Amino acid sequence: MTTTAQESLLRAFHAELPAVTADAFGGARAADGRSSYEILCDRVAGSRRVLDLGCGDGLLLELLARTEGRRLAGVDLSPEAVALARRRPGLGGATVLEGRAQDLPFADDSFDACVSHMALMLMGDVEQVIAEIARVLAPGSTLACVIGDGAVGGEAYELFLGLLRAAIKDAPAAQRVPALGDRRTRSREGLDSLLGPAGFTPVDWETVAVDLSDAPEQVWAALSGVYDVGPLDPRTVTSLRETFLARAEGLAMPNGLVPCGMKVHVVTARLR
Repeated sequence: MTTTAQESLLRAFHAELPAVTADAFGGARAADGRSSYEILCDRVAGSRRVLDLGCGDGLLLELLARTEGRRLAGVDLSPEAVALARRRPGLGGATVLEGRAQDLPFADDSFDACVSHMALMLMGDVEQVIAEIARVLAPGSTLACVIGDGAVGGEAYELFLGLLRAAIKDAPAAQRVPALGDRRTRSREGLDSLLGPAGFTPVDWETVAVDLSDAPEQVWAALSGVYDVGPLDPRTVTSLRETFLARAEGLAMPNGLVPCGMKVHVVTARLR
C-alpha cells in the first residue's frame, strides 16, 4: 500500500471520527494514575519548543500548554481534527497546521522536543518522516512517542478482538484495511534501526498497561474506534456491537464496569 493510499484512508477515517484517539485514550489510566498523554508530557517536561506530530484534536497540545511560556506546534493530516484542535481554548497561541509528516512546514532546529501519540506507527515513508523530525529538532532534543502494542489486555479487549477478527474474515476484500505504517516502528529493534542513522541515541523503551475499564457502551465506543471497523458494512458493525454488548454484560464486575486494558509502549530518544 503506497504512502498516499494510506494517507487517503486515514483522512477518510478521521473525517468521520476526528477525535477518536483522544476519546479512546484520554480517560485511560496507567497504574500510577496518568494517561498515556500525560506520560508523554512528563517525558518532555523541560522542553520549551514542542512539536506534536499527528496532533489529532489537540488533547496532547492542550496538556503541554499547561506549562507557561511554551511555544507549541501541531501537525495532522486531518483537516477535521485540526479544526477541533484550533478550537481548544488553551491553544490560542499554538500553531496547528494541516500537513504531512514527510514534509514538515518548519525551519531547521525549530524545536527542543517532538511528541507523537499513536501516530508514528501509522505513517508511510517513515525514513523521510524521521529525517524531517531530525531536521526540525535542535541537537540534544527529545523525541517521545506512544506506540500501540496490539497485545491482548483485559477480558473485554479479548472479546472485542475475537468478534472483530471473525467479522473481518467474513467481509469482502473491499472492507478490509491493509496494514498501515511501517512494522519497524512497532518494535524497539526496528525503531533503533530507523532512528540511529538519523542521529538519534538508542531508544528508551517502556511498556505501560492502560486501563480502559468502563460501562459496556463506553468500552465499545473506545474499542470500536480502530481502523479495521471503519470500512465494514453498517449492518456488520451493528451486529458486532450488539453481540459485544450482550457478551460484555457477563464480564461486568460488581461495580458494573467491564474489565478492559491495553498495552502501549512509551519510547524516547535524544538527537545527538
